[in-house]
Amino acid sequence: MSDLSRTDFLAASAAATAVKGGHVTAAAGDQTLPLQLRWYGGGVYELATPDDKHVVLVDAWIWNNTGWAAFNLTRPPELASAVAYAAHLKGRGPDAVIVALTHDHGDHIGDYFELLRALVDAGIDVKTVGQSDLMRVGLVPRFKQANLDNTTIVLNNGNGINVGGTAAYKGIRLELVPAVHSTLLGFPSAGFIIDVGGVRVWASGDTDLYGDITLIATRYRPDIAFVCVGNGAYTMGPPDAARAVKMAGVGHAVPVHYAHNPLVLGPAAADMFRDAVAREAPGVTVSAPRPGERTTLHVRTFARA
Repeated sequence: MSDLSRTDFLAASAAATAVKGGHVTAAAGDQTLPLQLRWYGGGVYELATPDDKHVVLVDAWIWNNTGWAAFNLTRPPELASAVAYAAHLKGRGPDAVIVALTHDHGDHIGDYFELLRALVDAGIDVKTVGQSDLMRVGLVPRFKQANLDNTTIVLNNGNGINVGGTAAYKGIRLELVPAVHSTLLGFPSAGFIIDVGGVRVWASGDTDLYGDITLIATRYRPDIAFVCVGNGAYTMGPPDAARAVKMAGVGHAVPVHYAHNPLVLGPAAADMFRDAVAREAPGVTVSAPRPGERTTLHVRTFARA
C-alpha cells in the first residue's frame, strides 16, 4: 500500500476510529520513531525503546528456541539460559518489562515460567499479560508451581485482559485482539496491540487471515505489524500474511513464526513475504532480521491523542 493509498484508507475510517474513545487523532502530525527489535526465532521477539527503559517480550521461548539451526547461527551466550538472559536484561536497566503471552503452545510458552521466575529473582520489575481466563484460571497451577503470585505479576490484579480489554504499566499499554488459532487448554488464542515508545504495534500471534483485520485497522490504526508467515501445518503463509498487512493499513511489517520446525517454511519465507507485500501493499517497508540481531526500526507513526 503506497503512502497515499494508506492515508486515503485511514482518512476514510477516521470517523469509525473516533468512536473508540477519541484515542487516535487525524493523520496530520505523523512522525518517524525508533523501535528496537530483537527476534529470537519462531514467533518470539523483544521490542524495546532505544534507551531500554521499556521492554516488551512477545511470548517466551528463548533458550530452547529451535529457530537458529535453519540460519546456521550459534545462539549468543546471553540467550543460552534463563539466568543468562535475566542478567543481560538487568544490565540494560529497564524500568519495566512486560511479557505478553499470545497462547499456550510450546513454541510460545516454552520458557515462560522459567523466564518470569528468573526475572523476578534478578530484581527486574516484570509483569505479564494474556487472555484473561488463561491467566486467572488455566495457568494458575503453573504460576503456583513456579512460586509466582499471579495476582501480582499478571496485570490487572491477576485478571489479564480479554478481547477488547486493556492493560497498562509504566507507560506501556496493551490491548487484546483476536487470533484465529487453537490452544492446548482451550482458552482463546490472541494477538496484541502494543503501545511502546510512541509506536503502535499489531502483534498478530499465530493466526490465519480473517476479515476483521480491517477492524483492527480502523479501530486501532497500528503503525507496524508483526505477522506469522510460516504456512505449513500451523498458520497462514506469506501471501495471506501480505494481505493481512494490507488490511491492517500499516506502513511497516515484520515476518515471524517461520524456520523453527520442519512443518513450516524455512528462511526463504522472509523473501517470499517481502515479494508478496510488494505485490499486495506496495510502499510498505518490510524488515526481516535474522535471529539474535538487534535492529533499530524506524517506524512512521500516526499522531494520537
